[in-house]
Amino acid sequence: MTKLEGSVAMVTGASSGIGEATAESLADLGAKVALVARRADRLEALAARITDAGGTALVVEADVTGREAAEAAVARTVAELGGLDIVVNNAGVMLLGPMADAPIEEWERMIQLNVMGAMYVAKAALPHLLEAARNGPRNVADLVNVSSVAGRVVRNGSGVYNASKHALGAFSEGMRQEFTGQGLRSSLVEPGATATELASHNREEVQVGLRQRFGGMTRLEAVDIAEVITFVVTRPRHVAVNEVLVRPTDQEQ
Repeated sequence: MTKLEGSVAMVTGASSGIGEATAESLADLGAKVALVARRADRLEALAARITDAGGTALVVEADVTGREAAEAAVARTVAELGGLDIVVNNAGVMLLGPMADAPIEEWERMIQLNVMGAMYVAKAALPHLLEAARNGPRNVADLVNVSSVAGRVVRNGSGVYNASKHALGAFSEGMRQEFTGQGLRSSLVEPGATATELASHNREEVQVGLRQRFGGMTRLEAVDIAEVITFVVTRPRHVAVNEVLVRPTDQEQ
């Protein structure tokens, strides 16, 4: 596997789950990693593990639902780590339940983070990624957008979450078509049921239904998706992995 010495990666939603595991995986391969999330205490603990293992990590406390905060996170990453050639847009929230009963604030939160947050980060990072593709250590740059099986399969009770992830998929493909000729690979990773804290953000009645649906399933682990993301960004320059759907073996839809 190609090593990432000399690379700089920025991972959003790095305080837990897939983001945390991905940051550690990229750091293990030699990338300097900017850890972006709201929970600074968790980021500090992750950064300590990375540095104790001989890596380099920068803690960036930020809420990327704010455009200025997203732009500042990118700017700080470039200023303090010396560039940017890998962005993992992982920050997201999954708030499910019937649309008729859902608080509209849940819809707004999902669209603002799952869609606009990813767009804010990508737009701010774009000139740096293109520069890295021209003159960086790998002569290629990577934007990895972490979506969901929900970006492919619409289910009763998750319509707005589905909408947010379908939108992210369309944005990711649009970025791919526009910039692939300039050495920027835009990739979409779509996990199925994964054992992270994502479901815990739901209302209790929704969590009951999720436990009934997934309780008997051997779900993916965050490290499983981190391995996929790491595979994507370590391909040779001429290989672009545009889209990866990863489900647990036991998951039908």
